[in-house]
Amino acid sequence: MRIDVKRFKVVNSEGNVTMFLTRNALRNCFSLARQVNQLRASISIGPQQHHGTFYELRTYQIKPEHNTAFLELVNEKIHLRTAHSELLGFWTVEYGGYNQVFHIWKYDSYAHKAAVRAAVASDPQWMEQCISKVLPMLTSQDLEAAYLIPWCKIEKPPKKGVYELVTFQMKPGGPAVWGKAFQAAVSAHAKTGYSHLVGAFHSEFGPLNRVHVLWWYESPDHRAAVRHTAHQDARVVAAVRESVSYLESQRNKLLFPTSFSPLQ
Repeated sequence: MRIDVKRFKVVNSEGNVTMFLTRNALRNCFSLARQVNQLRASISIGPQQHHGTFYELRTYQIKPEHNTAFLELVNEKIHLRTAHSELLGFWTVEYGGYNQVFHIWKYDSYAHKAAVRAAVASDPQWMEQCISKVLPMLTSQDLEAAYLIPWCKIEKPPKKGVYELVTFQMKPGGPAVWGKAFQAAVSAHAKTGYSHLVGAFHSEFGPLNRVHVLWWYESPDHRAAVRHTAHQDARVVAAVRESVSYLESQRNKLLFPTSFSPLQ
């Protein structure tokens, strides 16, 4: 027996037939529903990372009496470490965390990171000449793994200067919730020429829903003047006002690049 149904009934909650659909029309309805679901999924997860490259953001707290010795030793021995993986930048913290250093390392994947870690641990020169001497100088080490936000790429500054690291603790939900407003706020500063955006990073491991934005300025006074001007710009004010509704807290640090930092 073969059943050839050419029309399908659409019945409401009371059991009444409201319309008939042909087989093609029903197929089109299902196709539309799938497209809507895909769109909802895309909106819910937001922009995605399309490659494995990630960055380690490291903050070391140094014992005050060892601050100078730490920097001298790392300056002398850092080449042993950069032989294994790429250092993006290394800074001392001037304000927002005294006796601290902040550095960023780049990795192609987590497998790459694991291989580098194994290689570094088995490097006798690095372990004996630097690590064994550095560790007693520290009181803490903080480490985060982060991706560049998909709409951002690393932009090296035009010349030597100072950096501001602004850390935003966003409301849970990820870029799908706050991404558009956050991008508008960052762009309002960068595209108007007030600030030079070096990179924006979204945490993957460590405190979640955290975004770090790294800015460059010619000097601390340049940064102060730019901030004063930007806060009188209606475009910046409007974008920031929208973004802060998704913000739980924020803090910043003024960073000075070390002599051996690739980012100057």
